Amino acid sequence: MSQRIIESPNELKNLVGQEVAVSDYFQVAQERINQFAEATEDRQWIHIDVERAKKESPYGSTIAHGFLTLSLLSHLVSRAIKVQGVRMGINYGLNRVRFPAAVPAGSNVRARVALQSVEDISGGVQATWAVTVECEGAEKPSCVAEWLVRYYV
Repeated sequence: MSQRIIESPNELKNLVGQEVAVSDYFQVAQERINQFAEATEDRQWIHIDVERAKKESPYGSTIAHGFLTLSLLSHLVSRAIKVQGVRMGINYGLNRVRFPAAVPAGSNVRARVALQSVEDISGGVQATWAVTVECEGAEKPSCVAEWLVRYYV
């Protein structure tokens, strides 16, 4: 899919209540899961022990950390949407996050991005994005989050 170009932060206001973009799929490989485990000191077997996970995990394989899936929002959304006319965009935080389903190692995920609200702030706007991370072929989403991004002009 191609990246959606939004000409200015003010144009965001016209998109409130709409699905704005869907990202391309991105593979969550076991190597990335292992690297995340090392970076965060979260080495639970369900994430990094492939053989044990095959035998004991209800998923039949290792799975990505929920926080790894969440951390991919920046990459997935930036590949799907570009807001032009901004000096910088800042991750301002999250309102709600849920992980309804796991991301098995080797799965492809993508982000479905809707714009919930836009409010003026000093020097720019704050957008609240409703982001749903979908795992290819899965019935339930892997991550559902309200993500706040500040765009400064």
